[in-house]
Amino acid sequence: MRGNTNVQQAEAKRQEEGTTACAFQIGGLDAFAEPCGALVLPKPGLLVVSDLHLEKGAAFARRGQPLPPYDTAATLDRLEAAARRHQPKMIVALGDSFHDLHGESGLDTDDRERLKRLVAATGRFIWISGNHDPEAPQDLGGEAHETLEIDGLSFRHEPTHDPAPGSIELCGHLHPAAVVRMPGASARRPCFAGDHRRLMLPAYGAYAGGLSLSHPAFDGLFSARGFYCIALGRSRAYRVDPRLVAGAPRRR
Repeated sequence: MRGNTNVQQAEAKRQEEGTTACAFQIGGLDAFAEPCGALVLPKPGLLVVSDLHLEKGAAFARRGQPLPPYDTAATLDRLEAAARRHQPKMIVALGDSFHDLHGESGLDTDDRERLKRLVAATGRFIWISGNHDPEAPQDLGGEAHETLEIDGLSFRHEPTHDPAPGSIELCGHLHPAAVVRMPGASARRPCFAGDHRRLMLPAYGAYAGGLSLSHPAFDGLFSARGFYCIALGRSRAYRVDPRLVAGAPRRR
């Protein structure tokens, strides 16, 4: 019954914020895919995000491609709001939290202090290492892991082609996006993509972008068995019929 209470409280908080998450189950646990791109698991008290790519704007500027330098603040705004709504016991960041090795040192004072406060206010804050940020942050607190196992869930940055039997893989890295084909029109939205073996989260960062599930990088990662796609709208996350999604695995 306590788990049901947690789910009800999470839903009430979402309604107060005027957003609608998509409810589903993963590994027997109640889960919510948030429109902001966060995954919420109320019973264990987890908030999971992937690919924040903090300081991406600054990284592009160093290469002579100036972008408005507000991506880190915008990403932290959304992450702080999600943490306020759900008060998680643990936040797991699934790698590529910073866009490059200069990301942490490049944080301005306000953004650095905001991030440190968020980490300190969370019971456990887990930094999973990514390909953009293989080294753990040095001055922000939290725990650093390459992978992490919790309640039958395996947290890592890059997907494996053969997830370990008996666990469900939660990963990011590829920034999944659904190209939804409808009569006379199509739409492209960031998405959660999953099957009976894994769930891949969308990129959370303001400048992170997305890669269509039809891209060869996704080949062989998902099975038609139990495949699902949850697309993100401005204020609602919603399941999409796989038959409408470009690149979705097909039953033979």
